[in-house]
Amino acid sequence: MLSAFLNMFKIKELRSRILFTLGLVFICRLIVSVPLPGVSASIIESWVTASGGRTGDGLLGLMNLFSGGAMMKCSIGTLGIMPYISASIIIQLMSGVIPYLEKLRREGDVGHQKITQYTRYLTVVICAVQAGFMAVALSTGNYWGLPANVVQVNPIGFFLLCIVSLVTGSLLLMWVGEQITSRGIGNGISLIITINIVSSLPNAVQLVFTQSTGEGALIGPFHIVFMLALIFAVVLAVVAITQAQQKVPVQFAKRMVGRKPMQGGTQHLPLRVNYSGVMPIIFGSVILQVIPAVARWMPWQGAKEWAQSFPLSNMYLFLFALMILFFSYFWVATQFNPVQIADDLKRRGGYVPGIRPGRPTADYLDRAMTRLTLAGAIFLAVIAILPNIMNKTFNVHWTIAEFFGGTSLLIIVGVMLDTMRQVESHLLMHHYDGFLKKGKMRGRR
Repeated sequence: MLSAFLNMFKIKELRSRILFTLGLVFICRLIVSVPLPGVSASIIESWVTASGGRTGDGLLGLMNLFSGGAMMKCSIGTLGIMPYISASIIIQLMSGVIPYLEKLRREGDVGHQKITQYTRYLTVVICAVQAGFMAVALSTGNYWGLPANVVQVNPIGFFLLCIVSLVTGSLLLMWVGEQITSRGIGNGISLIITINIVSSLPNAVQLVFTQSTGEGALIGPFHIVFMLALIFAVVLAVVAITQAQQKVPVQFAKRMVGRKPMQGGTQHLPLRVNYSGVMPIIFGSVILQVIPAVARWMPWQGAKEWAQSFPLSNMYLFLFALMILFFSYFWVATQFNPVQIADDLKRRGGYVPGIRPGRPTADYLDRAMTRLTLAGAIFLAVIAILPNIMNKTFNVHWTIAEFFGGTSLLIIVGVMLDTMRQVESHLLMHHYDGFLKKGKMRGRR
């Protein structure tokens, strides 16, 4: 594997793509560090130092995690790449119910470019709305416990300046992500989120070191060994489930295409166990954080006390698991179309052995996907609630616990696997072994 990493820089094209990606990643981290115009950077720095760099496990903590700490620093990259992700999800869900978007999705590159254009327009709208709410929160002193005097300019002028700065920062991140996808290595949007998540890893390591040294150490050598073994096992499980798939055999009959006979044979239709990826966890966590946020605005004291204790209760974990199960099936129902797959197989002369083409094939694929989705959803639920259990039961700080599962680990593992697959394809194309074999050169062109 070490030789494979060295071989990456022997290929000129791959080396250029990697260096280009690293340069744009540096720009992304630079955006996170630039404070909003009109906001006192010294006050924010003092507040971050006093708060110990906390992120929390609520809705704001999730958004701060995806933005790489930009939300807590009030930088121009506070909104991060999430407005573009939200717009993409909305367009993707709407394409399953709006015939025009469904038609564009089937038109190849032309339809894909049109859908991308609509996604960008929707991103601007979402950015403007979120930036407006943030400008009001900063002006009124109702933003994550920041002091009310953090805004040093006229409120009306700051409102317009804040919206323009935040929208510009988010669109710049969107453009950087698209440039990484087209001219760099890996999926740019996913890679930006991954880099932002990993940026909090040094704080977690420092916290472990701080709590394991000195008098009254909270973490002993046994705890460190246990945590290392646990995170190793969880990463292995996430990799296995992310890669796991059921291969449905498909038999193709011999047929004539014009005057040329086409040879038949057996191929496989892969059905992924974790088809929905990380989306059920994101949907479930956002909904469960919105509910107590609304309850805090209620005039009753009981509702406010319930909202304070709800994220730490067993009911929260139970509802979180149910949300993940529901959204796993919801995502599969909207994105996986067994009828279309069965029709495509029938049109190409393919069939599943023992299953009649057409509707029976669609029913077979639907039953198979339903069983796989149940297994994947249960795994997602276990991984999602593991950080909460470690934080609540074993009193592990949330900055450390969030790397033992949940959204962070799933995104990191998924993006790293996808990036390594792209790098390996470049190595194999230039006659080098990939990451799973010795990295010696097989030959030259």
